[in-house]
Amino acid sequence: MNGKTRTASTATEAAISAESAETAESADSAETAESADSAETAESAATGAPGESAAPSAVIVVGSGPTGLLLAGDLATAHVPVTLVEKRPQKISNLSRAFVLHARSLEQLDARGLADDLEAKGQTLDRIRLFGRLTVQLGSLPSRFNHLLVIPQYEVEKALRRRAEEAGVRFVYETEVTGLSQDADGVNLEVRGADGKQAGLRAAYVVGADGMRSAVRDAIGLSFPGKSVIRSVILADVLLDEQPEKVLTADAAGDAFAFIAPFGDGYHRVICWQRGREIPDSEPVGLDEIREITRLALGRDYGMRDARWMSRFHSDERQAPAYRVGRVFLAGDAAHVHTPAGGQGMNTGLQDAANLSWKLASVVNGHADTGLLDTYQAERHPVGRSVLRSSGGIVRLAMAKDPWTLALRAVATTLLNHVGPAGRKAAGQITGIGYEYGAARGSHPLVGKRVPDVALENGRLYEALRGGRFVLVTPGVAARAYRAGEHEARKDRLAVESWASERRTTLLVRPDGYVAWAAESPDAETVEAALAVVLGGALSGALGGQALAGRVPQ
Repeated sequence: MNGKTRTASTATEAAISAESAETAESADSAETAESADSAETAESAATGAPGESAAPSAVIVVGSGPTGLLLAGDLATAHVPVTLVEKRPQKISNLSRAFVLHARSLEQLDARGLADDLEAKGQTLDRIRLFGRLTVQLGSLPSRFNHLLVIPQYEVEKALRRRAEEAGVRFVYETEVTGLSQDADGVNLEVRGADGKQAGLRAAYVVGADGMRSAVRDAIGLSFPGKSVIRSVILADVLLDEQPEKVLTADAAGDAFAFIAPFGDGYHRVICWQRGREIPDSEPVGLDEIREITRLALGRDYGMRDARWMSRFHSDERQAPAYRVGRVFLAGDAAHVHTPAGGQGMNTGLQDAANLSWKLASVVNGHADTGLLDTYQAERHPVGRSVLRSSGGIVRLAMAKDPWTLALRAVATTLLNHVGPAGRKAAGQITGIGYEYGAARGSHPLVGKRVPDVALENGRLYEALRGGRFVLVTPGVAARAYRAGEHEARKDRLAVESWASERRTTLLVRPDGYVAWAAESPDAETVEAALAVVLGGALSGALGGQALAGRVPQ
């Protein structure tokens, strides 16, 4: 691991945490931009206008935030022609919303060769302070990334954009979705370019990763039920005359809360809120107001000055009832938004993308039938619902005022601080490593489970996952036999590895790091039957972990 591990800062560090939620623009669109060191790369990207002739794309991704960039990069890596449509210009200001990467997101980025560079640019914390004395310890997480990485979202986007460009994604900037229709064979996307002219794009599939105010979601007529949870939260990017002692500074006192996190370029993001101060989002913000609330919460304002950006926002809890309508999908904030508690928003979107990308690639490339795509909803919608509940619960307990809720907060603090299983479950939820996907009755107990970065005879599992392949992990003698008999058609889709230990279990690991199939000491015919089903596309549900048991030998 690169960078120092630090102890988390004060009391309410994740109550309204390292992820600042929706401002006037969407959290999954490309409001973050390139600093000087990425300008050359951006200039060399494959870009175009909606009316320009280009090879047709199998998939159009709308929105170039972290979710859209990871998804598009995965598809292009799998040789799927993909266009990424973004309504903002290519180069814009150095703003950011999210500030943390959790363990599961870091694992997904590791499987794409990006995690170590990001770790070198950020700072790590080995625990999360929620409210009062409640602390979620991360040091014992069963992950190579047993910490939280504090890093601005724009750094994550820069890394993902560079990867997408290198993989051949076609970027279309300053282009806004104005309508959508679909038929049995594809999707027609109506767009308006920077010149105001209407144009049409067509693809087999469209993914809306265009944030809370998703034009794609609106175009397919999906509702976005929910409510506002916190109003009149203020965000500002400021310079500080006095540097905070900790990486993340957060606390609440009385009716005031404040949070400060570094950008890495000399500026700090300040998030503050005061109970009872109900001011419309449209009202201007003054630096004196931010100083006052920060002093109430933290006891000092650190000499904040020279704000380059200030805004008010309200935090919503909402979830689309469906993540798929025909050939159109939603991911990230287009599918779900919630309070910023625990810094789970960007992380949940990245994991949506990791789940959907390989499934789309399998279908587009002819390796699976379209039923596989239904497993995206089946697997990710429950996770989104769980994140809404957990983040909302953290905020409600942190904002507690009445005696009953304060008593509940005290019980939760005692339980999570002193009962090991409860603390581990909370850490698994917040970091994402505790989620697992469903498996059919009779499946091996490991099917649907996340696989940690286990040691292999020749390296690590998440190194083997690079390139978007399945990985067959089996005892050494069997692995060598499978490699020797490997079919040419499988080489781009399957890596065969052996355990570093004497373990006898054979695992077939999906490209997103979950178990597709497993067996104890299976014979060669059983393994080959499983590979034929999963890699040959004979079973739509197999790849999603929903129906392996009845059709694949166990």
